Formats: sequence, structure tokens, C-alpha cells
Amino acid sequence: MKLATLKDGTRDGKLVVVSRDLTRFTDVSFLVRTLQAALDDWRRIAPHLGTIAESLENNAMPAERFHEHDAHSPLPRAYQWADGSAYVNHVELVRKARGAEMPASFWTDPLIYQGGSDSFIPPRDPIRVADEAFGIDMEGEVAVIIDDVPMGASLEAAKAAIRLVMLVNDVTLRALTGPELAKGFGFFQSKPSSTFSPVAVTPDELDDAWDGGKVSLPLLADLNGKPFGRANAGIDMTFDFPALIVHAARTRPLAAGTIIGSGTVSNKLDGGPGKPVSAGGAGYSCIAELRMIETIVSGEPKTPFLRFGDTVRIEMKDKTGHSIFGAIEQKVEKYER
Repeated sequence: MKLATLKDGTRDGKLVVVSRDLTRFTDVSFLVRTLQAALDDWRRIAPHLGTIAESLENNAMPAERFHEHDAHSPLPRAYQWADGSAYVNHVELVRKARGAEMPASFWTDPLIYQGGSDSFIPPRDPIRVADEAFGIDMEGEVAVIIDDVPMGASLEAAKAAIRLVMLVNDVTLRALTGPELAKGFGFFQSKPSSTFSPVAVTPDELDDAWDGGKVSLPLLADLNGKPFGRANAGIDMTFDFPALIVHAARTRPLAAGTIIGSGTVSNKLDGGPGKPVSAGGAGYSCIAELRMIETIVSGEPKTPFLRFGDTVRIEMKDKTGHSIFGAIEQKVEKYER
């Protein structure tokens, strides 16, 4: 089952069921108005949505053309957005870029930060930033939306609570992260609104690419129409989603509709820090990693962070080459008051 939220002039949009090929949708507002409302009553609502999805596939439901530009993030706002850093290769590289050592515990204890969830950017809307000097970066990730999870949940309970999967562009302002983290109180200004894919899907839509905890498919990140990253989300993921959920729920319950992010998808592959796509490697899901590699090789970074006018595209395709979640495609623009 594939679900999307269409912009309709309200804060939370209108929930629709989308066909597997992402070409058609059917309105389900007669059943449930928003995705959050569906998640709040998932056990009752989901079977009805599933029946509608099958009817849509069989052309037995009224349908309209689905346009990704009309979609908001599946949850335009959420009760909680907690982003992990499950690919420790990424953590190691960006910490090196800041001149920070990486504690050994990072390989055994997940990192999670509390992101802003009151406003997400629609997947085809621009990324607006006041100043290029902030060091604008993309971060291609995978995320899950979960049901209620009790405090102290087991891995089995965490796995069973995963309801939907989607993609993320977790925009980061790199020039602000170092000074902000040096205060010892975490991210805030360096993490503006994130963006999620046009469509969120139930795990069964991923077939054997989903093992209950991670997605084993390449995350396709393009910059200005050229391949930038092709890292496989199932490789080098030190902590899978159940492990991240258990970590997040250690001292508090998690409410239905909580979004848990994987952190930037990052592969070593060659035993080292990875290679650019142009050099035959899997590339990178953020610019900071490439800049760190450039620094290691030549003593200084060469690739600039995102500039006004740049376009980022993040997508994932199944084994037959069809888009699963639709594409996040965003132009970077200067924010004007």
C-alpha cells in the first residue's frame, strides 16, 4: 500500500491512496482525513485502506492522475521526528571534517537527535536558506513511521511497530554545526526543516528488499542532474530501524506517527571511505563526505556546498527500475523575508 498527502490549503493536507506505479490516486477522505488520523487508529483503518489500494490496482475505484508536485510530505508535520545516525562511516567522516575524534562507543550505542517536526518541506518545493555561507548540504536518508511504542520496548516490539517507510532529505547547514555542537546542547539552527518523499509505503511493498529492519536498495542522489550518490541503504547500516527505535524508547514511550530516520546513507564498500560515482564508487548521500575525502586526498575540499540555483534529487527504485516512493526534487533558493 502506498499513501500520500495532497496539498489542499490546510496544514495537514488530504490523505490519498496511490497506485503502485505512482500514476493514479483515489481520495480516502470519506474514511480518514489525514495520515496522522489513520496512524492513530491504524489497526482499524489500515485494512480498509488496503482494500481500497487493491481496488485501485484493479481499476475498481474512482481515480485521478497523481502528480508528485501536488504532494506534501506524507506527514506535513509530526508529533516527533527523531533522526539517527545508523551509518557510522558517515559519522566518522563528518567528525573528521570538524576535527573531532570519534569515540569507540559510537559503534555500539546509536546516535539520535531530536529534529524539528512542526513544519516539513513538500518534496518538490524549494529549499530556502538566508545565506549560502551557512554551508547548505543535502542528506539522503531512509525513514520509518511507527505506531505506539512503549518505553523499554524490545527489538521484537520495535520491529512490529514499523508501519510505513519513506525517504528523507535532512537538510543541514554545515557551517553552523560545529559552533552549535561545541556548546554541548545539540543541533538547532543548523537543522532547518527536513523533506520527505511524496509517498510513504507499507514495508510489504519493498518485497525482499526489506528484511524487517532495513532496505537493501541503492539510494539515488543526484546533484544538478548528475549522479552524486548510489549508496546501498542495506550496506554498512550499523544500527537497523528496530535498534534505533529501541534506543529512542529507552526512557520514554513513542507516540503513533513518530518518524525515525536512518541518518545519511553511507557505504565504504572498498574498505576505505568510499569513492565518487565518477570514479566507479557508490558516491555519497551528502556533500560533506565528499569534501572530507577531498581533504584526505589533496589537503583541502574542492566541492562547494549547495548554492542558490542548485537542484537536488533523491529517489529509490525497485529491482525493475520503477520509482518506489516518488522523487524528492528541490531547488535551492535564497530566503527573502
